[in-house]
Amino acid sequence: MIWLIRHGEAAAGWGDHPDPGLSAVGAKQAEAVAEILKGAGVQRVVSSPMQRCRETSAPLAAKLGLTPVIAPQVSEIATPPGTADRVDWLRTVMAGTWTSAGPDYSQWRSRMSTFAHDLPDGAAVFSHFVAINALCGSLEQDDRVTMFRPGHCSITRLERRHGQLRVAEYGSEAATRVL
Repeated sequence: MIWLIRHGEAAAGWGDHPDPGLSAVGAKQAEAVAEILKGAGVQRVVSSPMQRCRETSAPLAAKLGLTPVIAPQVSEIATPPGTADRVDWLRTVMAGTWTSAGPDYSQWRSRMSTFAHDLPDGAAVFSHFVAINALCGSLEQDDRVTMFRPGHCSITRLERRHGQLRVAEYGSEAATRVL
């Protein structure tokens, strides 16, 4: 089993801060997800380098006595150089497909999929809305950028069957505002 956990509620949006930490609500969500996962068999904690993911992963890592592995492979989708308005660009990308996003983003998705396939069972991966969608879409062979809307601290379960990673259960969806 591999768990994909979306970070908790951030203290600021992308239009306000490039790398926000967690809000007070987000910190409580991180504690709650740590309680849920502490007895699930997690043997490795992996986190995006973004502050909100590192802060979300910290309570589980502390409960298990583990040091999170920081992995840029599961970080937030990168903004193209020269983009004046990240929020507008991201809205457009999220409404489309990986094919229409272009080869750089299809390759990013592919690298993330390879990284996930190489993870050992028992890994809890703290990541982002678009990154979780990218990985699940790759596993499900779905080209849509947004397949589902994982809520803050939702847990998506992946499992291996016959050597192949697949989505066993999507995390809870919420009417959270992504942008």
